Amino acid sequence: MNKKINVIGGGLAGTEAALFLAARGVAVTLYDIKPKAMTPAHHSGNYAELVCSNSLKSNDYENNACGLLKEELRLLGSAVIRAADECRIPAGNALAVDRTRFAELLTQRILQEPNITTVCKEVDSFCSDDITIVATGPLTTAALSGEIQKVTGDCLFFYDAASPIISAESIDMEHAFYGDRYGKGNGDHLNCPMDKETYEAFVHALVSAERAEQKEFEKGAFFEGCMPVEVMASRGIDTLRFGMLKPVGLYDPRTKKRGYACVQLRREDAEGTMFNLVGFQTNLKWGEQKRVFSMIPALKNAEYLRYGVMHRNTFIDSPKVLGRDFALKNRPELYFAGQITGVEGYVESVASGMMAAINALRRAEGKESVDFTRKTVMGALAYYVSSAEDFQPMNANYGILEPLGGIYKDKALKRRDYATRALERIETIKKEYGL
Repeated sequence: MNKKINVIGGGLAGTEAALFLAARGVAVTLYDIKPKAMTPAHHSGNYAELVCSNSLKSNDYENNACGLLKEELRLLGSAVIRAADECRIPAGNALAVDRTRFAELLTQRILQEPNITTVCKEVDSFCSDDITIVATGPLTTAALSGEIQKVTGDCLFFYDAASPIISAESIDMEHAFYGDRYGKGNGDHLNCPMDKETYEAFVHALVSAERAEQKEFEKGAFFEGCMPVEVMASRGIDTLRFGMLKPVGLYDPRTKKRGYACVQLRREDAEGTMFNLVGFQTNLKWGEQKRVFSMIPALKNAEYLRYGVMHRNTFIDSPKVLGRDFALKNRPELYFAGQITGVEGYVESVASGMMAAINALRRAEGKESVDFTRKTVMGALAYYVSSAEDFQPMNANYGILEPLGGIYKDKALKRRDYATRALERIETIKKEYGL
């Protein structure tokens, strides 16, 4: 069979998908508007351009979920991670790269690959018969966004406004309690009270904290329906206390008292391993989020699985329309990859690009999709974007993995066991599916 697959978008996910498929004899047509045109975030005509940080985060696969994700990708022969390793610059345990050399190297490999044909044009429609991977990222052009809206049933968002998510085991339960206002509901919320002095210090710190700079194309009406918590706090010392932090009806069962203000946390997953800070959409820099939110007594030692974000980020409502193989449920010849699926981060985008490519190839060969399972970070990301409730983009983290059995007092040992299990599963997949 003469296998042909289209890839739309030459970012990290599209580059990974194209090179993975080409290395396996697939005739790939890679569409991108570069180098003739560029989005407002890009500065060069190269593929795989890193537009924000030059860091792909930690390389420590035994103690960091993103590090483990990179190791999974290395075992599967990721072209993008291999290029990152070749372009590495000193950054401690982090995998930081010379971003210019990195993009140039991957662009060169794409242009020199005989199985890849590059086409510089804006795609505005999908051919009904072709297997296609859409990896156009958060700045998808208007014409293609319209086409994506058609095939996803308008399940497309144009900004990312998400509250921080923290690890459940890092919450100080001496300063928190379960319960809903006036005892109504099932007691699912976790409440984090503050006294007057703590609350007022928190508000002052929140208002004066350093905010992330918005790019010009992100300014405007993206956040009118979703106000940042720091903006709300700036409207008056009591704004939050009479709003989302109102303590009324929330009494600590141990003391029978209520706080002066109360932050509520809500489960992010069925197992209760992750909680989000309700109403804490924020544009603060990540370091500032950790500093300021740690002033909440129950969160003084909180481990952040995902920081709050508010920026332009086109992504589809994946749980409604995507399967775990990254294919559309109603158009299985169409696959999506990268940030447009709701994975957040460079390495996560690469991983989705590889998974989409693997499953697109298997479809072309008439074979079943690969189930990475939630025992791997790759599989956990696929599971999250295809089944999460209250969906928002997600980074790699331990909270989305299938829980380990038993009780761990040693966090380092627990993470090593996660890594051992994940890498064993990847090795099994390589043998079972011939990868």
